[in-house]
Amino acid sequence: MRDERPLSHVSAPVLALLAAGLALQLGLHAALPAPRAKAPDLLLPPASSLLRLASLGEPIALAKILMLQLQSFDYQSGSKVPYKDLDYSRVEAWLARILELDPKGQYPLLAASRLYAEVPDEARQRRMLDFVYRQYLLDPNRRWPWLAHATFLAKHRLKDMDLAIKYAAALQKYTTAENVPIWAKTMEVFIREDMNELETARVVIGGLLSSGKITDPGELKFLDGRLREIEQRLKKGASSKPQRGKGNEAVGHAAPLR
Repeated sequence: MRDERPLSHVSAPVLALLAAGLALQLGLHAALPAPRAKAPDLLLPPASSLLRLASLGEPIALAKILMLQLQSFDYQSGSKVPYKDLDYSRVEAWLARILELDPKGQYPLLAASRLYAEVPDEARQRRMLDFVYRQYLLDPNRRWPWLAHATFLAKHRLKDMDLAIKYAAALQKYTTAENVPIWAKTMEVFIREDMNELETARVVIGGLLSSGKITDPGELKFLDGRLREIEQRLKKGASSKPQRGKGNEAVGHAAPLR
């Protein structure tokens, strides 16, 4: 038999004390600042050996979990940390560790090139693009899409044509798989054309044609047509330059070639 008493039996002072305690608790909760995530909260990742030990023989599964945790780090307790405020040396370390656990995984490089490299901060952009470039060199035929995107960002976002050429040249040199589209292998050509470096673009196409890497008839036809276009532009440019010589002395004196 339970010993229970109705609420009406509780004295008024006790009820008042309970009500005051509840009100105080609600007031304190409302007065406390909302929890906020802070960029420094992102710690360096553990050593690869420890992560492999923690994976219990399932490194790929652990890599996917870590990638999800890293990507969701900016959301903590309902608050948001802008990517540009994160310590990118730590972000890079996490991405590298995840790739070590799952070398065939593509998501870390996708995040690096299309998420972390898109922040409005040039230093952070360059850091992520360099990370993508170094990781590409470890597995060119699998990781070429992310370096291709890095080339695009270097050209159009950073306006750094030398960096774009560096990445595009690496794509042309190290990407050898037959399933890689021709546009990825010829990015250097288009960039050099944009820079009016037609002679260099001609040499690059000639090297591709003579390398034996391109075997698809359609791609060979495309490159041959591009080569002819560049050669025509070179001839047109040469013919439009003023020449010294008989019957052209006035032009030569007015605009001497240097």
